[in-house]
Amino acid sequence: MRSFEKVFDDVKLSVDCLSTHPNQGSPMPPDTTRSHATLTDVAKAAGVSVGTASKALNGRFDVKRETRERVLRAADELNFRPNALARGLLAGRTQSVGVITNDLDGRFAPKIVVGVENALGADQSSVLLSITRGDPELEAHYIRSFQERRVDGILIVGNIPESRPPARGLDRTPVVYVFSPSSSPEDASVIADNVAAGRLAAEHLIEQGKRHIYYLGGPPEEVAARDRGQGTREQILAAGLSVSPLQILYGTWAEQWGWDAVGGILASGAPVDGLVCGDDQIARGAIDRLLSEGVSIPDRAAVIGFDNWWILAQNSRHPFSSVDMELEAIGGRAARILTTGAPAPGVVAHPGHVVARWSTIGDAPR
Repeated sequence: MRSFEKVFDDVKLSVDCLSTHPNQGSPMPPDTTRSHATLTDVAKAAGVSVGTASKALNGRFDVKRETRERVLRAADELNFRPNALARGLLAGRTQSVGVITNDLDGRFAPKIVVGVENALGADQSSVLLSITRGDPELEAHYIRSFQERRVDGILIVGNIPESRPPARGLDRTPVVYVFSPSSSPEDASVIADNVAAGRLAAEHLIEQGKRHIYYLGGPPEEVAARDRGQGTREQILAAGLSVSPLQILYGTWAEQWGWDAVGGILASGAPVDGLVCGDDQIARGAIDRLLSEGVSIPDRAAVIGFDNWWILAQNSRHPFSSVDMELEAIGGRAARILTTGAPAPGVVAHPGHVVARWSTIGDAPR
């Protein structure tokens, strides 16, 4: 009876040879003119058996160093690339991950996907990307398609921070929801921590000596607006400063709202020396209104936005401070959670960091 090790080696050999020459029964010399060298080609060039070549390429300990070096040299000369499917079957992985998103035109999902690709590229995994355009049936179709391809897992990337229903038809395929969390506590989600980001923004203004801080947020029914306002309020109170409901204001994600809100605050005569704006568009409008009213920035009033949208925050005439939500890091974190074991249920929140510019620290505007 053959030993278990011998049986395993034979199975390993047969799987690795999925990429070998179709006429395996007839010895053939290496054909270096073909576009894809096979394991058989490498073995012939190195003067070893196919089994030995397989062991050498897979780092097995029971291959002499000289033999391994000869095989690796032959593989390099022939530009041999191991069959990814074969190696995946052995490891129980296909080294591929499905990514489903409903939007690649906005500011959020594309950066998250870049972070996913960077993380999975380091793991030598492939990314299969599908776009649903918000169609649940199309999402279910892509999930079925990914499962047929035996992907190692699926990342479902949203374009808004609102929660969403769990995807249908996932069966036992590991999944992590990104940016838009699943509404089920049984699922794993990675999101931007907007409450912590609000604290960071207010803390930055307080560090600059600001004591009368307002928050200008987006629509109150949207979670990002509420959470950023909550974090701002919490940090102001934690610093021992007072904050009234009139200092936490909600409107729209628009420059016009920033312009109008600042006009109202200045007209009221209430003291104000710091503005936490719920996004960079609101911050842009607020800055324009302050300057139009002759308010010195940042000496008399400092302004910080959210999202660090480089088109506005960095490349505008008056570069301003903003909280970068680290979208690429969120994507990378989700990918690592997916590929390093069964994703644990619950939400992982990522806080981001402050990028300080002229509007809070006084660098000369360009």
